[in-house]
Amino acid sequence: MKISSILEKIDERQLFVPAFQREYVWKKKDAKLLIDSMIKGYPTGTILTWDTNHPPELKGDHVYDARQGAIKILLDGQQRVTTLYMLIRGELPPYYTLEEITEDTRGLHVNVETREIEYYQKRMENDPRWLKITDIFKRSMRARDVVRGLEEAGREVSRDDEDKIDDTFSAVQGILDRDFPEQNIPATANLRAAIDIFYIVNAGGVALTDAELALAQISGYWPQAREAFKMKLDVLKSNGFIFKLDFIVYALLAILHQGGSDMRKLHSVDNNDAIREVWKALDDKVLDYVANLLRGHAFVDHTDEINSIYAVIPIVAYCHRMNCNLSHNDIQKVVKWFYYSQVRRRYVSQLPQKLDHDLKIVATSDTPFDRLLEVIREDRGGAIAISPDEFVGSAVQHPLFGLLRWHLKSRGAKCLTTSVSIHQPMGERYKLEYDHIFAFANLKAAGYGQENRLRYQLAQELTNRAILTQIANRSKGAKETEAYLFGVARNQPNALGLQLIPEDRELWQIENYELFLRTRRKMLADSLNAWLEGLAETHAVAEGISLEDMIAEGENEEVEFKQTLRWDIKQGTVNKELEGVVMKTIAAFANAQGGTLLVGVADNGDIAGLDSDYKSLNGGNRDKFELHLKTLIINTFGEAFAATKVKLSFPDLDEKEICRVEILPANKPIYIRLADKGGAAQDRFYVRNGNSSREMSGDQAITYIRERFV
Repeated sequence: MKISSILEKIDERQLFVPAFQREYVWKKKDAKLLIDSMIKGYPTGTILTWDTNHPPELKGDHVYDARQGAIKILLDGQQRVTTLYMLIRGELPPYYTLEEITEDTRGLHVNVETREIEYYQKRMENDPRWLKITDIFKRSMRARDVVRGLEEAGREVSRDDEDKIDDTFSAVQGILDRDFPEQNIPATANLRAAIDIFYIVNAGGVALTDAELALAQISGYWPQAREAFKMKLDVLKSNGFIFKLDFIVYALLAILHQGGSDMRKLHSVDNNDAIREVWKALDDKVLDYVANLLRGHAFVDHTDEINSIYAVIPIVAYCHRMNCNLSHNDIQKVVKWFYYSQVRRRYVSQLPQKLDHDLKIVATSDTPFDRLLEVIREDRGGAIAISPDEFVGSAVQHPLFGLLRWHLKSRGAKCLTTSVSIHQPMGERYKLEYDHIFAFANLKAAGYGQENRLRYQLAQELTNRAILTQIANRSKGAKETEAYLFGVARNQPNALGLQLIPEDRELWQIENYELFLRTRRKMLADSLNAWLEGLAETHAVAEGISLEDMIAEGENEEVEFKQTLRWDIKQGTVNKELEGVVMKTIAAFANAQGGTLLVGVADNGDIAGLDSDYKSLNGGNRDKFELHLKTLIINTFGEAFAATKVKLSFPDLDEKEICRVEILPANKPIYIRLADKGGAAQDRFYVRNGNSSREMSGDQAITYIRERFV
């Protein structure tokens, strides 16, 4: 389809972008690369469309009328098409408003002689070769206009120069006649099929995140979802809490599926009712409650202050679980964990896996934030206290500065010049800035400039920062530190102490700058540690190893895997000898210190599931499998052993069901009666040895039994 035809179809309301797609997110650099490629005649990819009489929710204000007949939906390629529309028409396409796009890519310029492509720069002024590319598309500027402008500026333009300029005009205008190869989904496809194709097309690349693809799937069974989420995000944004749509998807996954990695769990239409119910709670109460909790108790005035926004997800999940009914002590524990999650960078790496781990704790523990704090402590080898040495060379970008800012707010600190509280200041002129206590100009003159990297880091260290309002910072200038701080102490006697700035005037001398830093580092570390410890009393909570971690660590003295209970994978039939092997394993664990047998897990840790065993039981299910396994255990070991020493459960892993058999240590030796080579039945004694179950006999068995049971 020609690009000119694509734009005409958009104008004529024949081509639309579905609401389930993300917004326009291209940057100016992307627009530059696209136009540069097209001028050079390079391939620019295909577009994916869907012809349908039953369209999904559409972006923009157009409402589909059945009298329109089949319309075309743009499923893949909207970033390129939107960019071209904006650059060719000089306007936004009808399906977007300016507030809905992250960056306005209009205003691109081209040098019609050199074919350089740039957004406006001062060097373009008074140079007639630089034109807005939109003016060329609209033919409001012609090659002759450029030549005339150059001649009026005193340049003699050769015939070759004229040809270059004319060729550039032709190359730009020729973009309208370029084709986008179109892959088309026919009208026979339904919405679900179209979204599945959209997902498959995008899943292989990096264009869309897993959360964005999940949101597209959600929009298939709940067409208004994206708009509902965006409306709430706009409300939160107006109050300083700026989240993206991804954040909402993570929150839904956290609450519905207690995880942060497998977005596919949200794809199924089976989630429809549950997602709507959870969203109602998030929209009506939970998100506002969390925002107020962070602002009122954690002193977070804006999400810009948070270095890892996904630390809010466990808080959202917990508040939803508790129906926003948290005690003061609960809130203090949440805040304490939040602070440590930020300063210790809990979610800077391996975000999905860490959310999986943490959200399971949030969903199941009676004291989740005690345990989550212990996780951070364990990750750091048991120590989470802040050391003065951590401040050395750390600039304001370090998480320590974010923590310090919240701490100073909690102390009631005020701007050193205006006396305005640094917590929730109002108005642009009173926006917070982070000023050098020792002015950098003075430090530079004293040898702390960029020519000495280590000393320059000390000059920029966050320990040399005070929090001021913008109006105060602009008026402060490069006063000598002693004069400046003396004035602050005179006008606001408590201001320096509230911002934890040393009040010893000897330390305000520039020759004592590094002593000032050492003194303030200790002040900050001591005050921060005391504050954090005093927020709430938390207790170390032991955490059992997760099933996933258990499998990842492999078989050992306490864990064994069996791919099946009775189905022989190689022979493709039931093999009752396999059941005997499982009974030997149970006996071996019972005769040792107990253990865990996982049926449905291959030797290498792959999750096989129980479907083969289910089918072997006359098309059975979990209930038949459980009854069969319990009967085997009773017949082998007796009713008492089965009731007191064995526990069965059926967890789901990778969307497959496995059987977890927990075996407790036996109180007396456990034997299995098995036939020998001649067919005679004999009692055999098995114990766990490393990652296998071994038979023990003779004096060796007698010695073991005496030591283990007597």
